Order: sequence, then structure tokens, then C-alpha cells
Amino acid sequence: MAPRLQLEKAAWRWVETVKPEDIRQEHIELAYRVNLPACKRGTCRRNCKGNPNCLVGIGEQAWLGDIDENAFHNIDDPNSERRDKNTFVGLTNLGATCYVNTFLQVWFHNLELRRSLYQCHNTRAQEHNIESDYEPQSICEHLQYLFALLQNSNRKYIDPSGLVKALGLDTGQQQDAQEFSKLFLSLLEDTLSKQKNPNLQNVIQRQFCGQFSYVTVCNQCGRSSALPSRFYELELNIQGHKNLTECVTEFLKEEKLDGDNRYFCESCQSKQSATRRIRLHSIPPTLNLQLMRFVFDRQTGHKKKLNTFISFPEQLDMGPFLEGKEDQKCVYELSAVLIHRGISAYSGHYIAHVKDARTGDWYKFNDEEIEKMEGKKLQLGIEEDIAETVKSQTRKPKCSKGYHCSRNAYMLVYKVQEEENSDTSWTNVEVPAFLQRLVDQDNHKFEEWCREMAHMRKQSVDKGKAKHEEVKELYELLPARDGESYEFIPMDWLKKWLEDSTATREIDNSNFLCSHGKLHPDKVGDSKRVSLQASQVLYERYSGGPRLDGQSNRGCDLFSNHELLLN
Repeated sequence: MAPRLQLEKAAWRWVETVKPEDIRQEHIELAYRVNLPACKRGTCRRNCKGNPNCLVGIGEQAWLGDIDENAFHNIDDPNSERRDKNTFVGLTNLGATCYVNTFLQVWFHNLELRRSLYQCHNTRAQEHNIESDYEPQSICEHLQYLFALLQNSNRKYIDPSGLVKALGLDTGQQQDAQEFSKLFLSLLEDTLSKQKNPNLQNVIQRQFCGQFSYVTVCNQCGRSSALPSRFYELELNIQGHKNLTECVTEFLKEEKLDGDNRYFCESCQSKQSATRRIRLHSIPPTLNLQLMRFVFDRQTGHKKKLNTFISFPEQLDMGPFLEGKEDQKCVYELSAVLIHRGISAYSGHYIAHVKDARTGDWYKFNDEEIEKMEGKKLQLGIEEDIAETVKSQTRKPKCSKGYHCSRNAYMLVYKVQEEENSDTSWTNVEVPAFLQRLVDQDNHKFEEWCREMAHMRKQSVDKGKAKHEEVKELYELLPARDGESYEFIPMDWLKKWLEDSTATREIDNSNFLCSHGKLHPDKVGDSKRVSLQASQVLYERYSGGPRLDGQSNRGCDLFSNHELLLN
């Protein structure tokens, strides 16, 4: 079809030779372009705006044919938010809180810690009226409730914002993950120490606390002095090392104190050269090993990440490093690997690989997403997430059987190896009744939400299907055939009728009228000529007006246009 400007010129070409008193029906039909040929589907790439008979390209393509019912709504299947059978619950990332989520999953899988937290006295939860939402106050209450939800929630993932807010963390800024681990365990230790139950007061010490001493020997007199200390994790330097054994060995190695760094000997009563080393006395059931990947760069004055490959075993024998207490269990099994993806110490993403203590299966926890590893094996992947611009990339070394290698692991968690026991009661941690009641309340809210979403989704689909049938029926009736009665409908209204899958406003022709209440000739290009039968149905269903029937193109503004065009 010709461009709009050409159609307008053709519609009014007759005014050059016809006087106003000689205007006839044929001239009116030319001006209103009644007899322009209708375009056929497939011939027009877009709608011919100057042709009121062109009903192609106004949005009908989306409706003519089979339609997927998902096109009728924008509501996700609520069951996609439901926890899968025999898997764990994820945690929502609130912006930059993935590092918090990894630690929460690791601590949740520490069965002794979870069992102890469930035993903490909580009057607020025990006396809570389920008619209102439960709002924990203390850190212990938040963690209790969070762990109970992680254990028995019907949701695929839960929101940890209550705990994050209670900790005073900035959700938009990534904190130092290793520092967060220390501070949180210290805070939890202080909170539990105030419990009345003596068995709960030292849970953190029993699970995570070991002992070592700084032993200094004077080179002059041979006097040995020891400064005992506790640790909740061992901070291991990885620079220049290839495996975990080398890192632990360096941590315990002897250090020379000489020059300005000489030691004041109590026996000699003067500064003397000496040697100092760390003597490891006891190690906790849960051994946290911090791999110091984030170090201070003196040249830039900022932290940087070391992308050094470090290999570590699935089974770790700490016996060679321990002094005294020969009856202590020294063989540990890998239970968690915390990963930092990215090349910068100030950004990136944190995930956790955690071993299920009950089944021995490994899972990857990535905020809301949880993936079970095949064959009960830890699978760190090839970790190709460091930018290609890094020139110092080295090939991943081959790992022996029973070992793993990573340049992104920043914390390793080992659990002391327990003797095989057919009694599985120690792995069964039950949620206490007062907490389960709160979980049931949240599950009930979730199920109500699922039903509500499913109902809304069904309503939208039903309306969409009805609209689909309506459009298929009416679009075939829209073209006005020769000799049949017709009306004009605004093109914008027809487009919205076809674009909107469910709701359509009434037909408004008020802007299309001339001063005599007829269709203004200048508005013909913005309207479409449809059959009276289709028009009747549209007005019955959507109402509106005033209606612009075939008599509306006899407005006396036609004479005004005649004069304007001649001038």
C-alpha cells in the first residue's frame, strides 16, 4: 500500500475540479477512503495508517494460531518455589550477603551446634501466639528459627534478612568473609555463655576451640617459656606453598628472634637472641582452616587475592603436628570447602561445598540454588571463573586420589573422624516442638500463598483463553465488505484490544469528532472501518461511544476541508 501522505493526497485530489455545491457521495467516499482495497495478511510488513480498511499489523499476529497458556499471565508457577524432595533449603542473597549464606549453611550442617541451639531457652518462641508473625530478637533466637526453617521448611529458599539485620550488616556491601566468621563465632559464644544450661554455655569452645602455646627458647641460657593461647581456626599462609601440609608446617615452624626483634629473657635479665615456635596441644572436633588468600599489598596499599593452587586431602592426619595427649583423635575428614569466585579481594561471589553428615553426599550451596553432587564425591569443577586478562594463570596441577585442588578455596572445614557405628541417633537432630510450631505456621502461610498464586494464574489463563476465542471470532468479522453497513473504530483502541490479554477499556471516540459531532475527515487515518456486525459486538462487550457509523462521514467539515485545500 502507498505511504500515508500519498493516500491523503489521493483522497482529496478531486477538490481541485469539484465545486462545494457539486460534492456527491462518491466524493465523500473518496475523502473518507471507504473504497481503498483492504490489505491481505502477509503483504504488509506494518499497518497502513492512511488506509482505514487495512486491518493487518495491529496486533492480530499474537492471537491467530495456537497460543501457549503461559502467555496469558506473568505469574511463575508457585510450585517452582517449593522445596524439592530429599534436598536442602537455600538462602536468599539480599544483595551482597552470599558470604553470610555460605557460613550459615556450614554451621547448619554442624549437627552438634544445631542440636545445642535447639536446646536454648526461648520464652518468646514458646509463648508465641501463632495468629501473628514470630519476630526473634536475640542472635540465638534468630539462628534457632533460621535453622528450624532450613531443616523443615516447605520453601525452596528462605529469607535470612531478620538475622542479617540483627547483626547490623550492610546488605549492599561485601564484608571480609574470614573476619565475619571470627566475629560471629565470638558473638555466638558470648550469647550462649549466658544460657542457664551449663551444657550450652561452652558449646562453641567444645566444637571449635583448640589450644596451642608460643614457646620461646633463649639462645644464651636455654630457658624455655610458654605462652598458652586458644584458637578457633588456624590461619595458614598459602604464598609459596602447593599443599595443605606445607601450609601447616610453616605455621608451626621455628622463628628466629634476633637483632631489633630479640627476646627479653627473664633469666638473663636482658635482651637475647632466641627461637620461637607454636606448639599445638589440642585440636577441636571441628577444625577450621583459613587459607589466607586475601593479603595486604604494600605496593598498592590495598588487599589482593592470591590465586595460588592449593591441594588438600579428604582425610587429614593432624597427628604429626600435635604434641602430647597421645589419646586424642587426630584423623579428620573434609566436611566443607568455602569458595570465593573472582579475582578481586573486594568483590566476587561466595559459595560453599558441604558434606551431609547423615548420608555422606556432597552439596553445592549457591544462595537460593542447591546442587547435589553425583557419587558422594566433592566436585569443585575446573573453576574457570578468573578473568582471562590475568597473565599469571597457571595450569591446575594434577591431584592424587583422595586430594582436591583449588585456587579459590579460602576456608576448609574438617571434622574429626568418628568410629563406624550402626547407631545413627547422633545424626538425627529433631526440631523441638516449640520451633516446629513456628515452622508449621510459616509452611501454612507458604501453602496459602501457593494456592492464591495458582488461583490468580488460573484466572488469568481462563480470561486469556476467552480473549483468544473472542479475537479469533471477531477478527474474522472486522473487515467491512462492499455494500455492507460499517462503523469507524479508533486504531489505537483496536491495538490495545489486541495487545492486552485480559482487560480492555471502553471505546472512546470523543477526540475523533468534528464540531458537528461527526467523524472529522482529518481523523480517518487514525481510525479503522469495520463491519457493523463486529462493531455491535465490540460495543456490547466494552461499551463507549459516540458511535461513528456510515452516516458520520457526511459531516459538513468536509466543505471546510474543501476550502482549506483549495487555498
